[in-house]
Amino acid sequence: MSDTADRVTRIASDLMDSAAAEGARQSRSAKQQLDHWARVGRAVSSQHSVARRKVEAALAGHLRVGELTVEEGVAFNAEISAAIQEGLASADYGAVLAARGITTVALDDDGEIVQYQPDGSAMRLDRGA
Repeated sequence: MSDTADRVTRIASDLMDSAAAEGARQSRSAKQQLDHWARVGRAVSSQHSVARRKVEAALAGHLRVGELTVEEGVAFNAEISAAIQEGLASADYGAVLAARGITTVALDDDGEIVQYQPDGSAMRLDRGA
């Protein structure tokens, strides 16, 4: 396989939906739009300009956000937004709530309502009850 061959990967559904919408406006497929965004992001992230170093310092908490220019603030906000989305996607809220002693309910893979106890036990709930 060459270095330029496509690889199968999973993409967050919100990104795919956004790429499809923006790609339609730009006469690109959703995949082409994702590729475009990735290349732009890579180029921006790889720049080690003074502006990029200021954004990185603000992200690390070593510089007040108010000291960034408008353009640096846009990059800062984009980095924060991406970090939040990545955190949300990888968080196991059931485990967090169980550790706090909270009982939760959720749909299982079959669409059935299941009650999860903090001790790890689970029970399907009757829809008619």
